[in-house]
Amino acid sequence: MTADLVLPLDTIDPADPATLGRVGGKAANLAALVRAGLPAPGGVCVTTAAYRRAVGAALDGLLDSHAGDTETEVLGEKARAAVLAVPVPEDVADAVRAACPDGPVAVRSSATAEDLPDASFAGQQDTELNVVGPDAVLDAVRRCWASLWTDRAVAYRGAQGIDHAAVALAVVIQRMVDARWAGVLFTANPVTGRRGQSVIDAAPGLGEAVVSGAVDPEHLVVDPDGTIAERRAGTGGSLVLARPGGGTETVARTDTAALDGEHVRALTALGRRAEALFGAPQDTEWAIDDDGTAWLTQSRPITTLYPLVPGRPGFRLFLSANVAQGVFRPFTPAGLSAARHLATGVARLLGTPVDDPEQGPPMLSEAGERVFVDITDVLRSRVGRAGARGVLGVMERRSAEVIATQLDRPELSVTRRSPLPALRRVGRVAARYRIPLHVVGAWVRPARARERAETLIREAERTLPAPAGATREERVDHTRRMLTDGFAPMAPRIAPAPAAGFLALGLAAKLLGERARPGELGTVLRGLPHNVTTEMDLALWDLAARLRADGTPLTGDAPPPGLDAFLAAHGRRAVAEIDLGLPRWSDDPAHLLGVLANYVRLDDPARAPDVVFARSAAEAEVTVDALARRAGGLRGRVVAFALHRARALVGLRELPKYWLVTVLAAARAELAVVGAELAAAGRLERADDVFFLSLSEAREDVDRRDLVQQRRATYERELRRRHVPRIVLSDGTEPEALGDAGEAPDGALTGVPASAGTVTGPVRVITDPQGARLEPGDVLVCPSTDPGWTPLFLTAGGLVMEMGGSNSHGAVVAREYGLPAVVGVRDAVARLADVARVQVDGTSGRVTPVQDNR
Repeated sequence: MTADLVLPLDTIDPADPATLGRVGGKAANLAALVRAGLPAPGGVCVTTAAYRRAVGAALDGLLDSHAGDTETEVLGEKARAAVLAVPVPEDVADAVRAACPDGPVAVRSSATAEDLPDASFAGQQDTELNVVGPDAVLDAVRRCWASLWTDRAVAYRGAQGIDHAAVALAVVIQRMVDARWAGVLFTANPVTGRRGQSVIDAAPGLGEAVVSGAVDPEHLVVDPDGTIAERRAGTGGSLVLARPGGGTETVARTDTAALDGEHVRALTALGRRAEALFGAPQDTEWAIDDDGTAWLTQSRPITTLYPLVPGRPGFRLFLSANVAQGVFRPFTPAGLSAARHLATGVARLLGTPVDDPEQGPPMLSEAGERVFVDITDVLRSRVGRAGARGVLGVMERRSAEVIATQLDRPELSVTRRSPLPALRRVGRVAARYRIPLHVVGAWVRPARARERAETLIREAERTLPAPAGATREERVDHTRRMLTDGFAPMAPRIAPAPAAGFLALGLAAKLLGERARPGELGTVLRGLPHNVTTEMDLALWDLAARLRADGTPLTGDAPPPGLDAFLAAHGRRAVAEIDLGLPRWSDDPAHLLGVLANYVRLDDPARAPDVVFARSAAEAEVTVDALARRAGGLRGRVVAFALHRARALVGLRELPKYWLVTVLAAARAELAVVGAELAAAGRLERADDVFFLSLSEAREDVDRRDLVQQRRATYERELRRRHVPRIVLSDGTEPEALGDAGEAPDGALTGVPASAGTVTGPVRVITDPQGARLEPGDVLVCPSTDPGWTPLFLTAGGLVMEMGGSNSHGAVVAREYGLPAVVGVRDAVARLADVARVQVDGTSGRVTPVQDNR
């Protein structure tokens, strides 16, 4: 039995699936280093069997009594006290005494949920350094056991969704390195994401000073070729030194000694070997002894790096389609499959053949369950570069700014200067669908153009359902055709009307020049008619007003009167609705019930959304007249004509997105039938598991239950990811991390002015609108929005958004509601999380924290 309690590191097999549960992540990684011949100090591991033997009985009842308890401090305090109170069992103590290395040792915690590929738990459990003597070692072992229940460790597990009862702790007892220098080394840059670029923080003495932040370490960034790209001297703080006879002491740092080049090279070489061993970038701890030998004392994955985006060889630049569409969350596998089919349809429309729609066009890639577009070749073309700047400049301004920082790179030099190939491609589409003719027609008769676009959608919608009695294979094939051939060819048919509106707006802006003051053209676009998203939001408000007037409570299982009619018209919508795998509101109206409850609390008649919308429309008309008078004469008459056409047509900009959502909702309905059939046949556990399959997989009569379980786990892990890059390079570099933070000297955050006006109000940070409560007048701060978010706009006082441009979805809807808005504000969610009130200036693009003097 003793052999199960303490194991020498060199006898632990990291490849054994049972190893993690026996020795924890840290010990398993150290064992891999030792067995691979890397310089890691030898030692032993006190296994989780010893932990359970010692503390199992003391903890079982405690965990049962706190099951589901959200008071992590109470649980942690009681668990720590229980562990520290139990004696170390005699057989465990004997095994530790017999196996413990001679001389000073480091005693390190090694939890079974630690140093994992997707959750490092770094620093959550304790390490005891320079421990001397068996009794001191046993005491340190018990303190490590207790550290599994620190408040920070308990809270971290809760955030990661890990069951406390499923976690156990092993302890590594490792020969102590008498360190002259120590610190940490990352084999990829943890800030920029660049792979192969090592980052070293170093200080004299033990590494605890660096890890804990007690010292200002020397900081080095080393390029893949060994060049030191950055070197910053350490200045001040406290060092941690080993004391003779055991323990450590903290002393003030008084020198500015530097790590010599030979040691820098040795450390980066060790880091590369560790990365090659584990097959992923590593976060290592190291020490250099008095003989100048470099040792690795820990190695764990860098879990914060965004995965590399796969693509063609060489330098590539990828744009996040998720961020550009306002969806930071991952896509379901069915959603990814649908995206590849939709992209296939777009590629074919533009004359680029795609052999397999399930793979999609070559420029489409996936990483972290999200979609990325390789725009390298676009940026190497003069026309493509101008087009990308123009589109992103109004749709996702921050991405355009980040891309601009990369355009001087030699890898992005313009290699295709002639505009003829691009013009021929676009010209073929324009001629085929008679786009110029329809644009002119929209200017002449906007009402007819609008009716034509809406009729096209109604007629196409009737063709979406599969024939009655279709087999599973026929339904899937129909769904694939719907996605590849249903959306893309419709876009150039319905886009001319809103395009005519934007062209008219551009003409007016050109004619006005500096006569138009900042924000005035945005005011012209307030209260636009014929916007399907605005009409949806106002219909929901009208329902809420009727429910409040009737005194209908929004409680109970039965849907409130009128909700069915709303869902019949708008039930295809959802939050993150471009993911086919997510439920539509008609599938689950819980979000709408929360929004209705929010609306009912709005009791100021002047702030009623329909009143605000009407007031915004009136302000827009007044502004049109004012701008026309200011231009004067013939110019003024043309300006008035153009702005009135813009108001009549720009609201139709939502129609292509509406049609996309309509197609996705129809495709989802077909797959739901397929899922029910597969579940009935025992191929899936339940019908909605079908959304964790690709379309090709859903077509096959194969048991996919294990595959679905794996994919659900991956999806849940990605849901917890808090950072998704807008732009990422093929080596993992996030260019945005290299730039400024978007902050003005006075502490204001800066972004893109999206909707004119100024408002001051309480900050309400919301990352998921499902179940969110927004009090009337709150400033909504969020990563992004899509139409599923916009019901929240009706009671918001202002909007601050991390993504977007002046013509992105959130900006347009904010303008229509007269809601002051600033978009493209970098890291707004994190930077405003602890701010009580802000002033949002949608004219200048500034968001300023204000002192709450109420």
